[in-house]
Amino acid sequence: MTAVDTSFAAGDIRTQAQRLIKRKRTIALAAPALVVLYLIYIFFAFDVPGLMQRARMDNAAILLSDAVSYKTHVTRDNRNGALSVSVEGSRRAVFPADRQPDWVARDGERTTITLPGGHVVTYDGPLVSYDLPGYGLIRVTVADPIVLELPQPGPVPGFINASDARVVITTDAGRVTVTRSRTETFRYFWGWELFFFDLQSPFAGFSPGQVLAAAFSADRLDLALPNWHAIVRDVWNNGIWRHGEVFWAILETALMAFLGTFGAAMIALPLAFMAAQNFTPSQTVRFGVRRVFDFVRGVDALIFTIILSRAFGPGPMTGALAILITDSGSFGKLFSEALENTDQKQIEGVQSTGANALQRYRFGVIPQVMPVLISQVLYFLESNTRSATIIGAIVGGGIGLLLTQAIQTTNDWEKVTYYMILIVLLVIAMDSLSGWLRRRLIKGDGSGS
Repeated sequence: MTAVDTSFAAGDIRTQAQRLIKRKRTIALAAPALVVLYLIYIFFAFDVPGLMQRARMDNAAILLSDAVSYKTHVTRDNRNGALSVSVEGSRRAVFPADRQPDWVARDGERTTITLPGGHVVTYDGPLVSYDLPGYGLIRVTVADPIVLELPQPGPVPGFINASDARVVITTDAGRVTVTRSRTETFRYFWGWELFFFDLQSPFAGFSPGQVLAAAFSADRLDLALPNWHAIVRDVWNNGIWRHGEVFWAILETALMAFLGTFGAAMIALPLAFMAAQNFTPSQTVRFGVRRVFDFVRGVDALIFTIILSRAFGPGPMTGALAILITDSGSFGKLFSEALENTDQKQIEGVQSTGANALQRYRFGVIPQVMPVLISQVLYFLESNTRSATIIGAIVGGGIGLLLTQAIQTTNDWEKVTYYMILIVLLVIAMDSLSGWLRRRLIKGDGSGS
């Protein structure tokens, strides 16, 4: 009888083991299958095929090129014949008549523009010609409609986009655009144009060596100031890159993050005691405070930014308040959880000395949770530095506003790159600062990395 029972028990165990193995095998196969099905759903739900068809890699290449290069515009007004040479078409970067680039030659109404690789563009009254090596002379006559003459018979090549109102010739050497109102030739250069000195500065066009020599020279280019002082002034007041405004914008962004983060921490800490179970016996009070925390952290800071900007108007302080409100809820939850994990023995030890409730919190609770609180606050400070950039774009403050303006112009992608680099450097600086403070305040070590 015993042997039979053992056989049944062994068979039952074997059956259970086989079922368990089969179930685990099914789960192991089902999980990847579900992931694949979800990816297929995303592929069609987000219209990935249509997105790939609409993608313009040529526009992406132009965008990346504009981020690290700039173009000088040679523009002729076809209505009155006026000619101007400017960087990125900016009215603040127009070359004066006595400081024209050497690749632009003017002879009365005739203007010759020499591009790299032997390409030559000529403005001569209503006629615009492009001498393209290896292809021939392309002639465009400004009329109604615009007349395009090619040196070779056949269809219009792909590098020319032509219609009755507009002709665009794009080559590796540059681009020519002809309409009835104006003609423009773009020549590209690597680098960021006029980054240190704009065209109003006497130091514009100087090489680094020439600028260094002028800084220590007794011969003043500006009679009112020493050369070194004039150099600093011209860089700071650069009308194209606006370095002075950018500096204050960076400080505004950092200030928004700092005020919002530490203001939220100071508000959340006393409220966290009211939300902690071991410090507030009343369930009603705890429930109310925790729901407040849920509400303010459940609404994104961008929503509070829009609401506050309507109430108080745009400005950095509005952005700081938005960060403060949202982070108060996040800090309240984190701080209350840290308080609930405190060791009651240390609190009882302080209480045995006759300390009142405030002293018990100060000397029995705060030292226990302070490392956790500081670590959380410093992490949020780093995160809010990035958030302050987006918030600043909405409320009109900080580097975010300048970044938005540069994007909206669609021509200043090199400035977009510049501002993005500054934002990354700001985040790195905040990360280094928070690391130093963390070592200093938690470990008591102010050296090392």
